[in-house]
Amino acid sequence: MITMLKEIGLKSDHMYAAGFASIGLTVAKWGMSKMNPKESRAQADRWGLYVGEWAPTFFAIGIALKLEEQSTLPRLGKN
Repeated sequence: MITMLKEIGLKSDHMYAAGFASIGLTVAKWGMSKMNPKESRAQADRWGLYVGEWAPTFFAIGIALKLEEQSTLPRLGKN
C-alpha cells in the first residue's frame, strides 16, 4: 500500500502536513464550540476527538513513506 501511495505521487511531507492540519482543525473546532453555546458540547467533543485521531494515522503513513523514499533496496518482484 505504501508503495502504491508513493507511485501516485504522495510524499511523506504531504502526510505530515495532513497530520498537522488535522490537529489545527481539531483546535479550531474546539474553539468554535466554545463560542457557540447552542451547539451540543458532547457532539463537538466527539467530532473533535474523531478528527484528532486522524493525526497519528497521517504521521504513521508519513513515516512509512519516508522509509520508502529512503529505501535503496530493490523490491521483490520488480526487476
